[in-house]
Amino acid sequence: MDCVVVEISRLGAQADGVANGAGGPVFVPGALPGETWEIAGDHAEQRSSSPDRVAPPCRHFGICGGCAAQHMSDQLYTAWKEDIVAEAFRHRGLDVEIASLVRVSVRSRRRAVFGAVIDGRGVLLGFRAEGEHRLVDLLECHVLDPTIVSAFEPLRGLSRLLLAHEPKVEGKSKSRRKEQRTARITVTRLDAGLDVAIDAACGVLPAELSAALATIADNARLVRLSVDGDAVFMRGRPVLTVGGVPTEPPPSVFLQAVPEAEDTLRELVLAGVGKAKRVADLFCGIGTFTYPLARRAEVLALDGDAKAIAALGHAAKHAQGLRKIEARVRDLGREPMSRTELANFDAVVLDPPRAGASEQAAALARSKVPIVVAVSCNPATLARDARILVDGGYRLDRVTPVDQFVWTPHIEAVAVFRR
Repeated sequence: MDCVVVEISRLGAQADGVANGAGGPVFVPGALPGETWEIAGDHAEQRSSSPDRVAPPCRHFGICGGCAAQHMSDQLYTAWKEDIVAEAFRHRGLDVEIASLVRVSVRSRRRAVFGAVIDGRGVLLGFRAEGEHRLVDLLECHVLDPTIVSAFEPLRGLSRLLLAHEPKVEGKSKSRRKEQRTARITVTRLDAGLDVAIDAACGVLPAELSAALATIADNARLVRLSVDGDAVFMRGRPVLTVGGVPTEPPPSVFLQAVPEAEDTLRELVLAGVGKAKRVADLFCGIGTFTYPLARRAEVLALDGDAKAIAALGHAAKHAQGLRKIEARVRDLGREPMSRTELANFDAVVLDPPRAGASEQAAALARSKVPIVVAVSCNPATLARDARILVDGGYRLDRVTPVDQFVWTPHIEAVAVFRR
């Protein structure tokens, strides 16, 4: 097999090292700029080491697909993250100054989605292996809030009971012998503890199974346990303080992943909106930005998630010190706010899913709304939507990257547009 030695010149968007090969770029997982690597087919072997290479803190790094950048120095890591955002805007022909990366603490992510499966070793609980479908059984995690890590064993216990249960269809057991049963577990740290939602296609749970699950949840001091959308156990009210307002989020509802990052995003949004008196908060979720905005302005809050809107509306009715909030269910991907509807607003806040909000951006580009603040977890779609707004007459004031997803290629960013 032919071997070729390459020198890594830069980092790619997915944290791969990139070398300039005879036939184009060569991507080398785990490589860093300045290093030389020998490539033979699918095998790559490191020949020299960069001074920016550091020892990863987690034993699972390189196997678990959760993190991609624990081996980088802080300086290289920061430059890489900032360049991901800058390159997305350059690709759209937008020359904008990218503010310094806002870093957040490790061990701070309050939300995680795990897989669980039973094999010959017992219950495997964790994330997918890098580039594979198999699960990496987690013994530690340097990204997650320690409260979540401390619940690994109770989560395995819950999974063991649910995956061993054979759902029944029309009174008969449904055979699972030809497929390996899996569970999807969403864990969120609320104010008083953990909220656990498990999707395992279990059907109606027998009373004895529900009781056994509730015992594990009680011993683990969970706040709430839901299975396939139904509550199995609750300890008091499942409350999360959002923007200073006590809220009861539905199981598995979208939340900003890290409270520290959420605080930064909130500050950037409020600074961007300024003294606007009438604000539309689009893709509002459970009110991350709605409540802080409502302390200074009237807010129309729209989102396609009916449960999130219900939680927002309920919390707003009982909150103190807020101006008028009108919360409505609306699929903004299919039915964006029109130019006519937007005419009454001084500012619009957008926080769409990863696919972005191109249709809504197009409607804004035709409007006269003075200020648009866009929050995004995908720099590529943010830059695409920014191009639409700029072509419609907006000026892109600034873009601030926020490192909400530590050691991953993902990054949050806030862009402020003005007419």
